[in-house]
Formats: sequence, structure tokens, C-alpha cells
Amino acid sequence: MFMFSRSICCAKLNQLSTFETLFSNLKTCESRIYREKAEYANVNWDELGFALTKTDYMYVMNFTEEEQKFFNGTLTRFGNIEMCPSSGILNYGQGLFEGLKAYRKEDEGILLFRPQENALRMKIGADRMCMPSPTVDQFIDAVKKTVLANKRWVPPYGRGSLYVRPLLMGTGRNLGVKPSSDYTFLVYASPVGNYHKGDLNLMVEDNVRRAIPGGTGGIKAVTNYSPVYKPLTEAKAKGFSDLLFLDASTGSNIEEGSACNIFILKGNVISTPTTHGTILPGITRKSIMEIASDFGYQVEERAIPIKEVFDAEEIFCTGTAMVVKSVASITYQGKRIEYKLGVETLAQKLHATLTGIQTGLIEDKLGWTMLID
Repeated sequence: MFMFSRSICCAKLNQLSTFETLFSNLKTCESRIYREKAEYANVNWDELGFALTKTDYMYVMNFTEEEQKFFNGTLTRFGNIEMCPSSGILNYGQGLFEGLKAYRKEDEGILLFRPQENALRMKIGADRMCMPSPTVDQFIDAVKKTVLANKRWVPPYGRGSLYVRPLLMGTGRNLGVKPSSDYTFLVYASPVGNYHKGDLNLMVEDNVRRAIPGGTGGIKAVTNYSPVYKPLTEAKAKGFSDLLFLDASTGSNIEEGSACNIFILKGNVISTPTTHGTILPGITRKSIMEIASDFGYQVEERAIPIKEVFDAEEIFCTGTAMVVKSVASITYQGKRIEYKLGVETLAQKLHATLTGIQTGLIEDKLGWTMLID
């Protein structure tokens, strides 16, 4: 009887020991999670705009004429870089960039959104600019390493995102007008908040054209952007948020903003200009078209005359930086047209759905997100 009681007692002690071990492991796990949550950079996340905040690391990988491939990618401290004064990027604008974001989930995990699409778009742009490009795997690996190396700069859930900027540049010594011999692929990152914090008020640019047929408007060439600085600066001085550009061929069809695609809503039909070489095929644009179709809307790509903005029910813009944002007004040749805003708009519904997928709040049934932490 005594031996039996002792066996029961020992069994209970062993069971208690197991519980204590489990409890200890749980406390260790909780402590580890707590430390991870505490490892944020000293940033006022609620004041983030869309501007550079210097982070810890950047990723650099080179292509040389001798090697004929990208190799030896490494993480290095974020800082200035050196290049020859005659490099292709400095003299002839032989360069591309991409933009994508990393998002913090509620459970502290980190998600990338459709990085394969950015890698493929860079390859298309590189071909147009006579440049070699990293493979899709090299591109994604570089982005992952950059994000994880700057993990403490990924904003807490719901308070921003880490904007990742991959650059592809001609960096070889080159005085003549010809493709560079050497190239540098560089990835850096910065925490960001909203691109436009106020209402989005657009002015139609009636004189300057952003892109021409046969040009580089359909790729993310660095040379696409600075030519719009002058009209954009003038528009902002008048109180506008951005410009809406017209096509170069007729001057009568809308194309896109300085850094965003545009959509118009009439009834159950959502229309957006066709990407025929002068309009950037935005990844957010593509995603919103798929989501809107799932919502039951008829989504069409076509030429959209400027006069159609006069009777649109709703207009919104999309882009990596702004995600989805309602247009409050469009001004064309002195006439101002205002549109519906607020929580009941389609733009708000699309924004909530897309950001829900990007942050892991909504189940990703399309395979768009990539967990990297």
C-alpha cells in the first residue's frame, strides 16, 4: 500500500515538474516576445510622413563587365556611395527603381506584398534600358535581407510601413553615349506613413506631357520623374495635391498622376487607362482591379476622355506609396469638379481590403503576401 501511494506521489511530482517546465518555457517565450516588441527604433510612429528616415543597413550587389553577372551581394551600413563622375546613371540617367512595402502583423510577423511583381517589372525595365538585372530570386533575397536587417524600423501594426527602394544603376566609367559596362543593384528602406495626409485635389496638366508613345513612361526609369517637377511645384503652390496628365497623342485622354494610377467609377463599372507604354503598370493598380472584380464590379481598361471626369460618381488613385485614396476634386481649365468622400466610398472599401491583406488581418487567398519573419 505504501509503495503504491509513493508511486502515485512520484507520478504527481513528475507531473508537477512537467507543468513547471512548461510554465517556465511559456514565461521564456513570453519574455522573448516582449523583448521583440520592445525592439523598435526611437521613432514617433504617429508623425510619420513620406520622407526619408535613415535606417541601419542597405544591400549592395554589383555586375561587372568581367563577371557578366550580379554577384557578392552584401549588407552594409546605410550611407553615401562612391561612383565615377562619368557613370551612366549620373551622365545619361541609365537607372531604374522599384518601390514596395513591408508590413507588421498584429503578432509581430513581417509581410512583403507581391515582391515577385516588382522583380519582374524591374527585369522588363532593365531590358528597355539596355541593363542587366538581378534574377527574381536575387531581387527577393536582397529585399528580405534589407528588411530583416532593418527590422526595428518596421512600424508597429497599423502605424505605417517600411518602404523598400531597390535601385538599379549604370555605374561603369563611360564618357560616350552607350550602355554602361558595370552596374550596381542597391536596396535601402525607410519607415513611412501616409503619402498624402489631406484630401487629394488634382489639377489637370494641359501643357506638359508626362510620357510619349515609344518612350519610357511604362517602366520605372529614373528619368520619368524629374521632368514633372516644374509643373508639379507650380500646382502645389496653388494648393493642389498632384497633377493629372493627359496623353501626348491627342491631349484629350487622362493617363495618370505624377506617381499614381487613376480609376473612375460610374454605376457598376470601374475604368482605368490602358497601360500601352506611356502608363506605368502599377502593382497596386493590378491588385485593386482583381479585388474590385471579386466585389462584382465590371473593371475595364480603355482610353478615358477627360470629359468623363465631369460625371464620374467617384474617382480614386492607387500606388505603392498612397495605396488607395479617394480624389476630392479635379480642376480642369478653371472648372472644379468635386467627388464623394468618406467611409461609404468604394475607395475606402478597397483600401480596407487591400491593407487588410497586406497586414495579415484578412486571409490572403491569392498568395500575394510573403512572410519573412
